[in-house]
Amino acid sequence: MKKTILILGCGDIGLVLGKELLAAGHRVIGARRNVAALEGSGIEPLALDLNEEGALSLLPDVDYVVYLLSADRFDEAAYRAAYPDGLKAVLGTYEQRKIPPRRLLFVSSTSVYAQQDGELVDEESPAESSGFAGLLMREAEQALEKSSLKGTVVRFSGIYGPGRDRLIRQVLEGRIAPKTPPLYSNRIHRDDCAGVLAHLIGLDMADKPVATLYVATDCLSEPLDQVMAWVASQLKVEPTEVIQAPLRKRSSKRCDNTRLRETGYVFRYPTYREGYAQVMKEGGFLPEPV
Repeated sequence: MKKTILILGCGDIGLVLGKELLAAGHRVIGARRNVAALEGSGIEPLALDLNEEGALSLLPDVDYVVYLLSADRFDEAAYRAAYPDGLKAVLGTYEQRKIPPRRLLFVSSTSVYAQQDGELVDEESPAESSGFAGLLMREAEQALEKSSLKGTVVRFSGIYGPGRDRLIRQVLEGRIAPKTPPLYSNRIHRDDCAGVLAHLIGLDMADKPVATLYVATDCLSEPLDQVMAWVASQLKVEPTEVIQAPLRKRSSKRCDNTRLRETGYVFRYPTYREGYAQVMKEGGFLPEPV
């Protein structure tokens, strides 16, 4: 059955998700401030800024909402506007509708966790970040938990993919993370982000169980120095400089995707190796064969 899905914050991940949903025969509306990027995609554009007066009245009646907004910048005011305040406003609007969405999916982050010593974390682990980003993301999650709407929180780990190649560029500069203390890296390819969201929507459409929370990360968490060393080996680069860690202790945890995999989701890029190989190949980073 054809459903209508609204993607709020239809950027990089939203475009991939939207095209996947269109291919499955659904109607997709993409909301963003500048809709030029949606031209020719088949996604119906909706020019929308949730911070503007009257914006909430423009929200259409739909079957599913995917809240994919991102903050304009890394500061507390921007995060509050994008996450708890923006989501609460959207929830309040749809809670008043005669026919509310079947489900709202909120894209959160593993930054809500405070674990720093390589602990294994999953959906049952305490999410008690002390940083403003994690705190505000958690506040938004709790707003969805309290809402009368059916909702699912998806906590993505470090997202990478085409155009998200900072780590590759660091390696090309000869830089590598320190070995001690080990800083565990948790990653997910952009295409798997879209795949996970489409998968969960599909499960709900088929009236199959969908939990209220998933940790979405790939199947291999390794220390960051090992990740960078592997990338360096593919690029034929010899690391010459150890990146100086910031004074505050960096987050170091191992995220567990068991609950997500038990839904039947199959990763397109099961580990960072397959994913970064794709990014390096498509981005022209790999050295020419001799």
